[in-house]
Amino acid sequence: MNRQILRTVVQACALFMAALMPVAALAQAKPVVYRFSPVNQWDINRTATYWNPIIQYVSEKSGIQLQLKIGRTSADTTSYVLAQEVEIVFSNHLFSPERESLGWKVFGRRNAPPLRAQIAVAADSDITSLEQLAGQQIGFAGPEAFIGYKLPYAHLLTRKIDVTPVFGGNQNAAFAQLFAGKVQAVGSNSMLIDGYVNKENRKFRVLWTSDEYHDLALMYSSKKVPEKDVKAISAAFLNMHKDPRGAQILHTASNEVGLKQDAYFIPSNDGDYTSYRRFYQTAPASLR
Repeated sequence: MNRQILRTVVQACALFMAALMPVAALAQAKPVVYRFSPVNQWDINRTATYWNPIIQYVSEKSGIQLQLKIGRTSADTTSYVLAQEVEIVFSNHLFSPERESLGWKVFGRRNAPPLRAQIAVAADSDITSLEQLAGQQIGFAGPEAFIGYKLPYAHLLTRKIDVTPVFGGNQNAAFAQLFAGKVQAVGSNSMLIDGYVNKENRKFRVLWTSDEYHDLALMYSSKKVPEKDVKAISAAFLNMHKDPRGAQILHTASNEVGLKQDAYFIPSNDGDYTSYRRFYQTAPASLR
């Protein structure tokens, strides 16, 4: 009889331990971490200074850890995206027909004014027209920059103005090359030119301005991020400005990069980026 009782106790203990194993395994499981790659609109340090407080806040509010992943240049950062090494992005590099098949979906953007591509020279430059740029070196952030490179360079090609692109790796580096006399003009977007004027007290003469485009998009990989996580992350981004602490973080971040207003995040969708897709329908083959 004692042996039977002992056997029963042992079996009950075994069943109890077996029941605890999934709980223990769950407790030891690592939390989900999504890598976030924003396009390098500024140098790597300023890009990190802008985004790190924002994604720390979003991580806290959503309960889902975001980790900043940026390369040395905007092209390096986009290479991580194309290699499927990240799950959340802030980008406008993914609207070409080939890249749309990768499954990226828009969920938000900043409330910034519409962006325009611009070609500019230093305010004291002798150059006053695009035609005078023929045969000159023009600074750009990098070959992936849609508004800062593809739009202005496509315009120059259309006008048959032959220039030599020089890639600085980010927009601030391209501006620095201009004011150091290493290039004769720059291609950029209007927001970054305005920000540089505000932050660095430099002056430009704008030679050409494009039509309007929406600011870069917050996007998620539909192949990697489940809907429940998208909702939590999206809510944290889109409601950030409604929380006093979140609003202060956005205010400080905007000041760090010279934005004229506190830029916060608003809902958006793929339909807001039709103009980007339209560009690729007629763009020079080298820019598609």
